[in-house]
Amino acid sequence: MSKIALVRQPSSKLDDGIVDHIEKVAVDLDRAREEWQGYVATLQAHGWTTIEVDPADDCPDSVFVEDTVVMFKNVAVISRPGADSRKAETAGTRKALEELGCAIAEIREPGTLDGGDVLKVGDTVYVGRGGRTNGEGIAQLRRHLTPLGAQVVAVPVTKVLHLKTAVTALPDGTVIGYPEFVDNPAIFDRFLPVPEPHGTAVVILGDSELIISASAPKTAQMLRELGYTVTEVPIAEYEKLEGCPTCLSVRVRGLL
Repeated sequence: MSKIALVRQPSSKLDDGIVDHIEKVAVDLDRAREEWQGYVATLQAHGWTTIEVDPADDCPDSVFVEDTVVMFKNVAVISRPGADSRKAETAGTRKALEELGCAIAEIREPGTLDGGDVLKVGDTVYVGRGGRTNGEGIAQLRRHLTPLGAQVVAVPVTKVLHLKTAVTALPDGTVIGYPEFVDNPAIFDRFLPVPEPHGTAVVILGDSELIISASAPKTAQMLRELGYTVTEVPIAEYEKLEGCPTCLSVRVRGLL
């Protein structure tokens, strides 16, 4: 089973990134680059091979590479971002995945879908219906993934940018989230609240290994008490743009 992570260097125009749900604050590009390098080094230290997607310097939000694709097994569904300024970001991701030998599908007009709105828990694929992902995008994703054994479940997202701003999942399938961000926790089979807004997003590195934002120390400690090994990474510059640890990579696990 592969342990490949796609990453993309931050654009020199990062400070022009879109902000929808929080106040716009200036981004320190030098610090953002240092944080990105630290994030990539953490992936590599845990045995992940990182592949850099071609830069998209004219796209301020392009560092958030997760939004450009949904991976399920060895199929890559290239997204169609809901923000027009981000639509050019997908070409580089598609190229990288074609070179890896992935089967390619895509979301087509009038559908829109951001990868950050997709949470996979086993064969259940939760998709946030919010500002960036529309019903047609969800319908197309369902058509692509159902034949592969997925159950696609639509989830309302009204309080945050993406579904994975509100919730992610632990290796055992428990969904974690900050209650004030979640429209309906009852949708999920098992829901565990976290005590901090930035504690909602974890990247699963292995059976018991997680990445979490350094802005969520209480959540990190809570997860350690549940038996997980947790690495805290500073990503404060990306949090100014509503980013989180999952946004900065695409984990490709299904390649044999």
